[in-house]
Amino acid sequence: MADHTISGGHVGFVGLGNMGMPMARRLAAAGYQVIGFDASPAVMRSLAGTDGITVAPALTAAGDDSAVVFLSLPDSDVVEQVLLTDGLLASLAPDTMVIDMSSSDPARTRALAARAAERGVTLIDAPVSGGVAGALAGSLTIMVGGPEQAFAAARPALAAIGGRVVHAGDVGAGHAVKALNNLMSAAHLIVSSEALIAGRRFGLDPAVMLEIINGSSGRSGSTENKWPNYVLTERYDAGFSIRLMVKDMRLALGIEHATGTLAPVSEAAVAAWEAAAGDLPPDVDHTAIARWLERFGEDAG
Repeated sequence: MADHTISGGHVGFVGLGNMGMPMARRLAAAGYQVIGFDASPAVMRSLAGTDGITVAPALTAAGDDSAVVFLSLPDSDVVEQVLLTDGLLASLAPDTMVIDMSSSDPARTRALAARAAERGVTLIDAPVSGGVAGALAGSLTIMVGGPEQAFAAARPALAAIGGRVVHAGDVGAGHAVKALNNLMSAAHLIVSSEALIAGRRFGLDPAVMLEIINGSSGRSGSTENKWPNYVLTERYDAGFSIRLMVKDMRLALGIEHATGTLAPVSEAAVAAWEAAAGDLPPDVDHTAIARWLERFGEDAG
């Protein structure tokens, strides 16, 4: 495999949404010349005049003269559409590296990496945790799946995006950890929401409850971040849709089932989130599940 390490130079970036745009901007701020592409014409127009980011005239142009092409897309379906159906993979020169930062199916990622290798292209996975706030701050945790040499080559560019860059294992390992992490995060959020709603109905102040819980054994990312910043404020805008959360939970549950892991709590959590997703608009923020629980309890009463 060729050495993809660059301390500046051209990189492609496909998918400039809530997460992709701030990540691309951080690469540009670190000295990389980013060639950006998004399927949304409005997003492409917004790139005009952005320092360090050049607008790609077409998807396949994102790989022109780029040693590395980043993908930040919703799921494996879109990743496969972009790489295979829309021709990005076929347009890449041998020895190009593709870094899939999407939340994808690890099994499909491995299959795509094998397809890419047939063309001399290295594909690794590097999903993130930390949300939009982490992308803006450059504090994301990035979990990387791929060979050691590819990880070493990609690490400098990834370090421009996130505060923690961790090698999770071989190709697909990053996507597996991301799905399992999001299953845990979703389970934390729904049980925290149930408890805090019950406490409020009992007569407790949720803010006081959070102060106590966050110094106690019940604390989690949901009590430390999501409830105080997105639920109590009624903003419900953490930047990750309920549709994507349910997709990741299903991927994680599939890993549990495939490995013969007993998963009654995971199954119950997935069922509850699926029920909420069925009642709510598909692109509502995932933190709105707390509002759904509140309303569901009122309706039931």
